[in-house]
Amino acid sequence: MSGADRWSFLKEFTAARIALGRTGNALPTANLLDFQMAHARARDAVHAALDMVLLQRQIAEAGIGLSVAEVKSEAPTRHAYLQDPSKGRHLAVDAELPEGAGEHDVVFVIGDGLSATAVHENAVATLAATLKHLEGWTVAPLVIAHQARVALADEIGAHFNAALSVMLIGERPGLSASDSLGAYLTYGPKPGRQNAERNCVSNIRPAGLKPELAGYKIAWLLKEARRLKLTGVKLKDDAPDALPGSGVAVLG
Repeated sequence: MSGADRWSFLKEFTAARIALGRTGNALPTANLLDFQMAHARARDAVHAALDMVLLQRQIAEAGIGLSVAEVKSEAPTRHAYLQDPSKGRHLAVDAELPEGAGEHDVVFVIGDGLSATAVHENAVATLAATLKHLEGWTVAPLVIAHQARVALADEIGAHFNAALSVMLIGERPGLSASDSLGAYLTYGPKPGRQNAERNCVSNIRPAGLKPELAGYKIAWLLKEARRLKLTGVKLKDDAPDALPGSGVAVLG
């Protein structure tokens, strides 16, 4: 039995490239072509632009009753965004947001991050799933951000005087997933917050943590964050029955 055959049973448990076999000293042609296709998908996801028409249609179809604002970061181009991550953490000087009068429990930001593909496929579904568990919460206008990094939600949260911000953002593509969405929660968002002050729910996609389950988990964390008045390393993810396959009754 070859080494590849010996490990092939593990394919049932992972999307990682294992037990690929070989032809001479190279990969079999089919596996090589599959690798090249995955690499192309990852590159496309990183360089793709947000499709605002698609997102607006998804928002309308999901019945999300929030006004929508569109902003850009300081990164003028995708190239600049990828070369200098700091530019994605601050709003462009000409960015326009609705007036932030009053206080809000939470503001949601959808940012392209490193995978617009993930946003197109999972962001609106995750937002809708989260909102249905936040009855009675005061939610700020939804913000869609181009060339965005996670910290961009700090400025936006401060503008709306929001107790919490949630950045739904495309995660760095891998060779087994180019559609993975992340959700970053921050209590008391304001410029200067550190990553240790955030909570992250990652791998949101149909083949990972499904948007419906992710929405339940995000809402649970938001409620705990509001109760404890914090996020980050001191907020533990103890959401009951929130793992795939757990049969969470509350999710229907």
